Order: sequence, then structure tokens, then C-alpha cells
Amino acid sequence: MEIKVNFLDNLRLEAKFDDFTVITDQPIRYKGDGSAPSPFDYFLASSALCAAYFVKVYCVARDIPTENIRLSQNNIVDPENRYNQIFKIQVELPEELSDKDRQGILRSIERCTVKKVVQTGPGFEIETVDNLDEDAQALLMAEPPEGQSTWIEGKDLPLEQTIANMTGLLNDLGMKIEIASWRNIVPHIWSLHIRDAASPMCFTNGKGSTKESALCSALGEFIERLSCNFFYNDQFFGEAIADSEFVHYPNEKWFQPGPKDEIPQGVLDDYCLEIFNPDGELGGSNLIDTNSGRADRGIVSLPFERKSDGETVYFPSNLIENLYLSNGMSAGNTLPEAQVQCLSEIFERAVKREILEQELTLPDVPQEVLAKFPEIVEGVEALEAQGFPILVKDASLGGQFPVACVTLMNPKTGGVFASFGAHPSFEVAIERSLTELMQGRSFEGLNDFMPPTFSSHAVSEPNNFVEHFIDSSGLVSWRFFSSKTDIEFVEWDFSGTNDEEVANLFGILEESGKESYMAVHEDLGAPVCRILVPGYSEVYPVEDLVWDNTNMALDYREDILNLHRLDDEQLSDLSERLEESQLDDHMDIKTLIGIEFDENTVWGQLTILELKLMIDLALGLHEDALDRVEMFLQYNDNTVVRGLYYQATKAVLEITLDDELELEDYLYNFRRMFGEETIAAVVGSVEGEVRFYGLEPTNMQLEGLDRHQRLIESYQKLHAHRAALAAKQS
Repeated sequence: MEIKVNFLDNLRLEAKFDDFTVITDQPIRYKGDGSAPSPFDYFLASSALCAAYFVKVYCVARDIPTENIRLSQNNIVDPENRYNQIFKIQVELPEELSDKDRQGILRSIERCTVKKVVQTGPGFEIETVDNLDEDAQALLMAEPPEGQSTWIEGKDLPLEQTIANMTGLLNDLGMKIEIASWRNIVPHIWSLHIRDAASPMCFTNGKGSTKESALCSALGEFIERLSCNFFYNDQFFGEAIADSEFVHYPNEKWFQPGPKDEIPQGVLDDYCLEIFNPDGELGGSNLIDTNSGRADRGIVSLPFERKSDGETVYFPSNLIENLYLSNGMSAGNTLPEAQVQCLSEIFERAVKREILEQELTLPDVPQEVLAKFPEIVEGVEALEAQGFPILVKDASLGGQFPVACVTLMNPKTGGVFASFGAHPSFEVAIERSLTELMQGRSFEGLNDFMPPTFSSHAVSEPNNFVEHFIDSSGLVSWRFFSSKTDIEFVEWDFSGTNDEEVANLFGILEESGKESYMAVHEDLGAPVCRILVPGYSEVYPVEDLVWDNTNMALDYREDILNLHRLDDEQLSDLSERLEESQLDDHMDIKTLIGIEFDENTVWGQLTILELKLMIDLALGLHEDALDRVEMFLQYNDNTVVRGLYYQATKAVLEITLDDELELEDYLYNFRRMFGEETIAAVVGSVEGEVRFYGLEPTNMQLEGLDRHQRLIESYQKLHAHRAALAAKQS
């Protein structure tokens, strides 16, 4: 985690990281003002808080109330060496707690991350740089150990060289990549989380049977998502980039919709139009991109090569980001390596969807076959030793597709988790299923999965597949667990050289009558491919292009960002448009308009319902405001402070609307209940003197929106790199 420090007045310091700011000071006896804890105080508190966190996690997982659990920490200082200290943590537990849970809570404290780092002894490296913002020294730089080369199946270079190459590419781009977390709680199953230190919204997860392969996975995913602009899906790029010569890629093309909003000639081909516009409802305006918002420029479209004949077909960027998410993109040491990974994931998700929606019962992989892969067996046995039955399934649908499945059952909660993996090698496909199962998860995290169901509708519902795509946490049918299988087991093998595997995988698509389209991005220095298989590899239904398109942001973004500058007529118009849109009142405004607000602000928590409520208050529509306040309080998952603000608003509105009540009679106790500041804001809002309480003014230049500005700065590095490369090649 990158922490930037600013020097304030006297001895006060400000540390900024992610969306948080921490202020430190020194006691008056040390010439400070005593206005905030000292840095060392924060360090001591972090240990106690970390210990308490693990106690809380243990108790929540077992439904143990924490009201009567107390924890304290004292540091005992050696008088002869003040740097030699003992942190003494004491826990007060209720008498009725069982001995098993008492010991479990003590063991949970042993897992405290702060404690483990202190006990291990962190290393410190101190250096000077010319410019902190320009220094792009990666926070992970893995130089290959001299003479060490680790090869794994499917990779065209050793892992050590792959890691060095990818970190070098990111370093050249100016990305500071940091490892946020590692996990290895089961033998031969590693996972990690990496992110851009300057823009933590740009992150990826990696998995593998070794820490090196997991790091390769995470770095490769980071590069593929940069190359395909995935980190910036649905987000506003800002006016500067929207006005630039190109918005996404130098080879993009812009097309103007026809006079009756027809899809213009040159966008998509006949094969795609039959899939994406079967009823003729899709219009050109549905394909304007969210990122630029430049409807006047038209439909920005990206070139893809049609596999069947090599012809170029232009796909609207809006269509890609609405339907495909990250499905069908991959990076590699070579293009064939990337293509194998890309096509494997497409088959994994498509076959998974077919199995789940049709509620198929898959055959188990026989023990004698599984025994050929001892490291996989060891991982399975480790999970079963923790009390989780594991099913290893053949998901190839009779040897048609290179897909496997590992399913975990949790007898403690009744939940299940079906993890799928794909690769031309049977062993690698199973390994990927197993590592995907545990990616980023603790044993406690395995308590969060849904129980199976016999409801076919719930399983086949489109949003269930989206949940499975995001983190495999969707519903699974009980029919999946029948001992009577629908398909016979096949010990399949599609493996060969990467070139042979690419030919085999494309051949499966062709035999199925599927057309595919591919874009190759090599501008970052590593081959990345994006493959679209219309009618097969979409994550969201094609109807979303008409009925749930992300470019709905264009109808509201400018008005909402300029909210404080709108007059009453404009506010009324905005409220009416939101009402007529029939959008879900509980949708976040940040999702609606494609802006990354700081989650710790009112903007970050703002929903369509609360925005309508604020507009009602600003317009003096007290009856409408009261209705919405009551709805807000009924379904509120906002902060406690915001909830109390609206409790007070409800009371003041009820008094205002009651001719027999006088507000002045209640203000004394309202102030005692809610505080002077809150009541002043509530009364001011109801009387029209305070507008949009808690929302800091901003505008289309995104003033004050640091989180989104960091995202744009991340994309600007990518955009500038592409522009420089295009200029060099022209």
C-alpha cells in the first residue's frame, strides 16, 4: 500500500492512502499541539484493533454475540531498552462461552496480521528519488534468481522471466504495482491480490499452484485488463480525453447513427446484427460510449478480425463493455499462449452456464485418474481435513470441451461452491478449478456460499450467471449433486503445442457453428488478445443494450455533477426524468453516472432514492419528501450518521405538515437527541435554506473527486503511451 505523507502546521502530519486520510501530531511535552495521536500511538492501536478484528470474524462465523466480549492491550517497556517491548493483549469472555470457543478466540488472535509482521521483523529500505509522482519503481520487482528457470505447462517462458518481463512493462508505463495480500492456506494453492498503488480501483487477483505461478497470473491479468481498458469500463474519462484525437485506441473509428437512429453501415456485420438486433429495437443511440459521452462524435467502434475470413469488423466499444465484461481477454508471453488462455476461459464460462442452467449432473473423476495428479490430491485432502467435502467432476460434456469442475460442500452452513476451470490439459483444468475455489478466501470465507435449490427458475435466472461469472457465488441446483449422472466420464486431452491447442480450440467453435472475432493489442510490449464469440461468450443478455445500457449515464451525468447549480425548473426536470425512467431507487448514483466517488462520503453512498429526496427538500415538496424519507429509513443501509440525519428530517417534516404542531416546541430536545449541527442542517433543508446537505459541490471537471481523478490519471498514462506510440509509427 502506497502511503503519501504531507507536512502540515507545527508537528502535524497527514497520511493519505486509498480513500482515507490520517492526521498525526505529538504531545505538547514534545512541542506538538496534542491535537491527534502520535504515529507510534497509531501503531500500538493497530495491533489491538487487528486482534479484535480476528475475534469478531471468529464470533460472526459462529453466531457468538460480541456485546460482552472486551479486549485491551498494554505495552510493557523494558526500562533498559525502550525498543524492547511486550504487547500484552487481554480478553474478557462471558462465563457461558464453551471451552472450545474460548480456545478458538485465543487462536484467532494469534492470526493477527500486525502481530505476525512485527514478530517476523519487517525490513526497511530508505532512498531518495527525484520526484515521488514520477518515480515508477514498481513495489514488486522480481528479478529472476541467477540460473533458476521454472517452466509450467502452457507457458512459453520460465515463470521467473515472465514475472520480470511483466513488471518491467508496468514499470515503463509508470504503474506502481503493489501486492496487497497473499494466501496459501491449502498445499499447492496460492492466490494474491495486486493493485495500482496510485489508483487502487485498478486491481487483479492471481492464482496458481505456486507463488510464482500465482504472481504470473495476477500480473498477466493486470496487463490484459490495461490493454483492453477493462479497469475503466463504464467510467467517465473526463472532458480532456473525450475531446482528444482518440478516446480508446488510435485505430478506433467513429460512425454517425442514421437519420432515424439506425445503426450505421460499417458497424458490426450481418452475422452479429442478427444476434444483437434480432427484433430491430437496437438503435444507434444505444451504442454511444459511456466513457467519452460524446454523442456528437457518434459511435466509437474498435476493429476486430473475423476468424472465418480475416475481414475487419468494427464493434462499438459500448456493446463490448455492456455485454462481455472481462470474458475473452488474455495476455501471454506469445500470442498463441494468450489465445489458449483466452479461448479456455470462454469455454469454461459457456460450458459452466450450460451445466448450471440445464441442471446437469456431471460424472466424478475416478480416483484412479485423480491419483495421477498427487499435488491436486493433496490440496483436496487438505480441504476435506478441514471438514469440507470436495467433488472433482468432469465438465467436458462427454469429451467435447476442455473443462473441469471442483465443488466444495460446507456442512456447517449447507452452502456449496462450484468452481470451474478450463485448459487443453486435463490436469491443468482441474488445478485451475481448485485454485479458483480458494482464490483470496480464508476458511471462514467458505461460510458465505448459498445452499443448493430445486428452483429451476432461480438457477437459470440471468443474474445468477452474472454472480457465477463475478466470483462463482451464485446458486447451484440440487440436481447437480445426484448420483445418477447425465453424462459419461471421459478422460479427455486436448493438449499439444500452444499453436496446436489454438487450432483445436478454434476448431471446437467452428464445429459448433460459432463465428469469432479477435483484436490483438501489443502496444504495452506483451501480446494481449480479446476474442468475442457473439451468441456464446456474453456475460449479460443482449437485451441489456436496449433496456439496461450503461450509457444511460449520459442522460443524467452532467445535471447530477452540476446539481448545486441547477435552478428549480432544472431540478424538477431531473427528478421527473429519474421517476419516468423506472430505474431502481436503490441504484447507486456512482453506478448510474460512471463516477468513482469516495465511498466514505455522502456522494459515495448516494442512491437515486436519496437524490430524489434531496431534490424534494430543495423544491419544498414536503409531502413527497416525507414519503421518500420513510422509504429511505425502511431500507436504509447507509451510515449511522446519515440514518440519524433522516430520522430527524422525518420528525421535522411531520411537524411541518401538521397544522397543530409547532417546530419551536421540539427544537430543544431535538438538539439534545441529534446534536446542534444536525438539527441546524435538517431545519435548513426543510425550510429551503440548506440544499443537498452533505454533498460537496463538484462539476463536469470533477473538482474535489480525488478517487475518480486518480482513476483518470491511471488511464492518462495508458492513453499517453498509445498516443506516443501512434505518433512514432505514423
